Amino acid sequence: MELKKYWIDIVLVVVMVISTLVLILRFWQDLTIAISAALMMLAIGGLFLSLQIKMRRLEESVIARERMLRTNLEEISTRMVDKYDMAISHLDELVAELSKRAYK
Repeated sequence: MELKKYWIDIVLVVVMVISTLVLILRFWQDLTIAISAALMMLAIGGLFLSLQIKMRRLEESVIARERMLRTNLEEISTRMVDKYDMAISHLDELVAELSKRAYK
């Protein structure tokens, strides 16, 4: 995983956890609430990071498939052009042969 792509998301997760801790500063006498809120924000931030990574992988796979389809279509079009040219030349030969027979 390249951290350079996700550094903004990581910073936002850290900010989210810190802001959660600041919001529940009033409940510091109950350490369980503070720890659970921080863990909850870490989990939500982790889910966001996981979603971002999956979306990026999906986007890369779609781009790869599009590239593959484009090359396959180009290959098919060249094959069709070759078959078309071959059929036209065969028809020209048949027409020329029939013309020769008609004039004899």
